Amino acid sequence: MLYEMFMGGATAIISGLAGFFISKKMTSANFDIFVEKAKAKASAIENEAQNLLNKSVHKAKELELEATRRYEDAKDRAKEDMHQREDALIRKEQEFRRFKKNEERQLHEDMTALKSKKLDLERNEKSLASLKKKYEQRIDEALHAIENSAGMTKEEAKALLLKQVEEKSRSEISHIVRKYENEAKKTAKKKANYILAQATSRFAGEFAHERLTNLVHLDNDELKGRIIGKEGRNIKSLETILGVDIIIDDTPNAILVSSFNLYRRAVATKTLELLIEDGRIQPARIEEIFKKVSDEFEEGILSEGEELISDMDIGVMHQELMKLIGKLRYRASYGQNALAHTLEVAHLAGMMASEMGGDVRLAKRAGLLHDIGKALTHDVDGSHVDLGADICNRFNEHPVVINAIYAHHGHEEMDTIECAAVCAADALSAARPGARREVLESFLKRVTEIEDIASTHTGVKQAYAINAGREVRVIINASLINDDESILIAKEIATEIEEKVQYPGEIKVNVIRESRAVTFAK
Repeated sequence: MLYEMFMGGATAIISGLAGFFISKKMTSANFDIFVEKAKAKASAIENEAQNLLNKSVHKAKELELEATRRYEDAKDRAKEDMHQREDALIRKEQEFRRFKKNEERQLHEDMTALKSKKLDLERNEKSLASLKKKYEQRIDEALHAIENSAGMTKEEAKALLLKQVEEKSRSEISHIVRKYENEAKKTAKKKANYILAQATSRFAGEFAHERLTNLVHLDNDELKGRIIGKEGRNIKSLETILGVDIIIDDTPNAILVSSFNLYRRAVATKTLELLIEDGRIQPARIEEIFKKVSDEFEEGILSEGEELISDMDIGVMHQELMKLIGKLRYRASYGQNALAHTLEVAHLAGMMASEMGGDVRLAKRAGLLHDIGKALTHDVDGSHVDLGADICNRFNEHPVVINAIYAHHGHEEMDTIECAAVCAADALSAARPGARREVLESFLKRVTEIEDIASTHTGVKQAYAINAGREVRVIINASLINDDESILIAKEIATEIEEKVQYPGEIKVNVIRESRAVTFAK
């Protein structure tokens, strides 16, 4: 039994040892396999790293070559640019030397000419002093001769001599004036005509013929009774509130609204039309409709002023001035609509300023505002010139605008091209045929004044105002006035008319000198 147990234990031990060694051998074999695999992976990684290294080195060499190439190209371009700059600098230096040489030569020539002129001037001064001395001596000799021969004092003889010299010089002065005036006309008239032709050919203003009455259409004559109202209550309210005269006569299906104020007349006409359309004609309703129409007209004139400023492209303008510009539509002067006239002047002034090298926008702005005071004359006492200048000063308008307001009626001298363009455009717009109409009495008075002014001058036989007062024809005595003096008379008459007569446009003074020889054969 014991033996069996010993043998079993020994067998177990031997089995365990054999299993241990077998297991150890298997483990050792697996480890070798793992080691081999690891070595293989390490070798692959090393090969891959070497390949990457080789590629990096190759890439680095390519980048180095590319950088070297770019550097060489940049270097070549820089050298070429430097050479070009050096060549340009050399050329400029040579040009400067030539310019300096020319300037020095020109300066030397100018200095030489200046010295020559200075010497001539000194000689002329000496000669003039000598002539002046001789002239004084001759006058003294003449005075002494006159004193001895005529028995006059020195002062009387001097006065007589100066009068004779003045009469003789007057003819010479007239001849010189005529000569240089003709020379100036040859150039100035041609240029002025060109500028006017350019301006007038580019703009044709629309002329609105304003009347003193507006016609309101009625669907039937029964509405006339409703407009009159019980005991005339409605028509009295209408005339009081609207500020116009309402004329109801036998004209079928129509009534007339009469007023010299175009703005009030337009508001009254619109109010009546709305009342007739509504059908409720009573004092309370009249006031309500009138208030509504007045507000609409105020908004309308402001909107119209804003549109005009935007279309004209003349910059920013104060709201009150824009409202007054819109209100000019309801103002007339000698029958010419003020807004149409203002727009015409603005366009013409801009075109003239453009031709003469002035500021076009400023000229158009001054033309648009030159009659702005007319929008206030129905509400405020005073001249439209002073009113316009005051309101433009209040809103800080440009000095050229203020100058144009004053200068277009002769209250100031024209200081700029833009102001002169506005004045010329104003005269053109007012003087063109059909633009304006006048009251008969003022027309006759003006024509009479023009004839009287022309008739008062020495040597004038007759004077006639013709062509609707735009020309005065003066007949002079040929035995008293020569051709040269007739030009001076024409200028004197024109100057006196400008100073004493108010008129639109311009007046032509035509002096005629005619000599006749009459005899009879018997």
